Amino acid sequence: MQKLIQILWPSFLVAGVVEAIFFTVINPSELYFFGSPVRFDAITTYSIGFFAFWLICAASSLTTIYFQRTANEINHPETKS
Repeated sequence: MQKLIQILWPSFLVAGVVEAIFFTVINPSELYFFGSPVRFDAITTYSIGFFAFWLICAASSLTTIYFQRTANEINHPETKS
């Protein structure tokens, strides 16, 4: 549970900051997705954007947790009986 919190909480905070910066610069009604304009209202676009940024940031945090493993944890994983 602690590792899940270490992944999701920082990524949530960073996603909020990134979304605020992104949508300060970009107007949601002017977004294009694969060449066609996005036809969602602003709140839906903000929500989808936040979850997309959160997913990207969570992947970054997950990668950090993955690479923090010690050599002992990698070479001698615990066996479950």
